[in-house]
Amino acid sequence: MAFEHEPGRYFMNDETGKLIAEVTYQAIDDGQNLVIDHTFVDPVLRGQGIAGKLVRAVVDEARATGKQIEPLCTFARHEFDTKPEYADVLRPTPSE
Repeated sequence: MAFEHEPGRYFMNDETGKLIAEVTYQAIDDGQNLVIDHTFVDPVLRGQGIAGKLVRAVVDEARATGKQIEPLCTFARHEFDTKPEYADVLRPTPSE
């Protein structure tokens, strides 16, 4: 499954051009790191692992560019909490 990419998002449209899956992210720390702020998968596609593949696309980009990720959206946070293989790109949270 191939996603389209443009700055700040990976996404998929259906054959009519309707958005059916998306992850959005932004640069933080003066462009040194990324924050994942939103994931969306249309109900007709849920349960197929697409949201996880979208997050993985951002993880792969972060690895390729030497950045770390702060997963803010609930789904991205869950992915990072349950996938120890993402630890290398997890941005440490500041100590309180």
